Parts: sequence; C-alpha cells; structure tokens
Amino acid sequence: MPKTSARLLALLSLLQARRDWPGALLAERLDISPRTVRRDVDRLRELGYPIAAFKGPEGGYRLQAGTELPPLLFDDEQAVALTLALQVVTTTGAGVEEAAARALTTIRQVMPARLRHRVDALQVTAVDPAPTGGRPQVGSGTLMALSSAVHAREVLRFDYTAADSGAPRRAEPHHLVTYAGRWYLVAWDLDREDWRTFRADRISPRVPTGPRFAPREVPGGDVAAFVAGRFRGADAHGDWPCHGEVVLRTAAATVAPYVRGGLVEALGPDRCRLVLGAWSWTALAATLGRFDADIEAVGPDELRQAFARLARRYADAATAHRTPPPGP
Repeated sequence: MPKTSARLLALLSLLQARRDWPGALLAERLDISPRTVRRDVDRLRELGYPIAAFKGPEGGYRLQAGTELPPLLFDDEQAVALTLALQVVTTTGAGVEEAAARALTTIRQVMPARLRHRVDALQVTAVDPAPTGGRPQVGSGTLMALSSAVHAREVLRFDYTAADSGAPRRAEPHHLVTYAGRWYLVAWDLDREDWRTFRADRISPRVPTGPRFAPREVPGGDVAAFVAGRFRGADAHGDWPCHGEVVLRTAAATVAPYVRGGLVEALGPDRCRLVLGAWSWTALAATLGRFDADIEAVGPDELRQAFARLARRYADAATAHRTPPPGP
C-alpha cells in the first residue's frame, strides 16, 4: 500500500478512536509534521469524511457525523463480527433480509484476500426459532418509529391489531426487545395503567407522537427478566408464582444439566434435592416427573396435591380404551 494511503488509514483510525485529537498529538503519533496532518485531513474531507477543526491552546480535529455515508474502516475483528451479524439477521423478524444480503456482498467485495478467506469459512446456518406457521415480519420503518419514541421518551399513539383492538392505544414506550424470534414493545399502557408487552408486528404507529414523559422503572429493574417472566407466567418481578421442593433418587449430576433457574443439591451418590419453580403447581409436578426418578415431595402441600391430580390423570389415561387381551 502506498505510504500516503497507509498514513491516511492510520489517521482515520485515530480520529475514530476518540472525540478530539490535538493536531500536535496526531503529528506525534503518526510521526509526521503538523503541516502534513493538515494536508491529510484535507484529503480525507475530499473523500467525504466530515472532519472539523477546533481552536484553542491545543487546536485539533474532530470526526463528525455527515450527511452522506463515506467509506468505512473496520479492523479484522470488526469485519468478522459484522459478517456474523448480517448472516443471522434473518432470525430477528426485522424484515431486512435483502438489505442484509446486499450489505454482506458489499463488505466482502472490499475485504483483503486474507480476511475474505477467513470470512468465507464462517458460514452460519440461522435456524428460525419461531413457532410452526411462520414468523410475522416487522418493517424497518415501524422498528425505527418505535425505537425513536423510546429514545425521545414520547408517548406513543398507535393502532393495535389484536382480538381486543378498538380505539387507538396510548402508551409510554420504554424498551424495544426481541424474544423467541419476535419483536416486542415494553410499555406502560396509559389507558389500563399497567405494564404491557405489545407485538411490534401488530403495531401501526400514529403521528405525531404525544408529549414527553418521565421514565418509569420496569418491575424488578431488569427488562430481560421482566419479559421472560411475562411469557412464562411469572409475577411482576420475573419470579415463578409456584415454587416446590423435592428429593429425587438420582445423582445431582444427572439432574443439573436440565435445570434452569432452579437449585440442585447433592445428598449422596444417588440422591439430590431440587428446588424449582413453574407457572402452576400442575406444571411444576409434571416438570419434576420428567427426570425418570423416584420422587419424595418435601413441600408445599399444593405440590403434593398436584402430584395426586397427575397420578389420577395418568392412571385414567393408562386404563382408558384398553384393548382386551386376545382370547384362547
């Protein structure tokens, strides 16, 4: 690479690394004169990079946002990370698959050969996690409108396509999240005075937005835990409404890999204590039965009663429509 081109790339990399660069410090880092720094800054401006000069005791330069997208500079790890992101974007439901494919092609064309070979070997198959029947797509315009309202802290007015749809909804948007391949808006519903999670593909934003609002804290303080809890039937703090304790006659090492959000404690080589939660007592009893081990119910009584209900159901299922044995 010509010396001047290499120097321009080094200068651009430095300008991207921090907000303000004194001219003398740039000259020192690049081992060039302040006059050469000024000439190189002018060359970058001609290429479309909006570099502003600032005055003061240590006058220098600042890379600003422009009106057009100039050539971008990525290091090797950034290019690999960007390639990965573009390959898996189809699982997000954002409706930008074609744009992602074009961006990936553009980036690959300008990569050096050593990096292109590395990226070509990085082929990822993105498996759609959505339920059978397809995943609804969300337009990028809708996502931008929702995220803008979240960022500006402005009341969002929108139409919502759902079974109980009717009058336009009003909500304070707090977070835009993805869960199981779908986009959701976490918001405070002004009409119902409660937290809601709205599917983004059912939202049609209205303009203009409403007044600004003071942000509230999501119950529990963790939006990820709050959303996960809502979908599993947990309470406002993301915790399971039903907790139970049992002793399983199997090794803790056999149980632990399949327990998420529970407590497993070894009581011996073939016994362990398990504390687990679920959205209902029957669901908890059924979950505990999947370990294919004898169970001792420690408590509470609601869990013992759920075991009894399941035992009757399973016994009825085993005897219903039983085919009589063949005759002699």
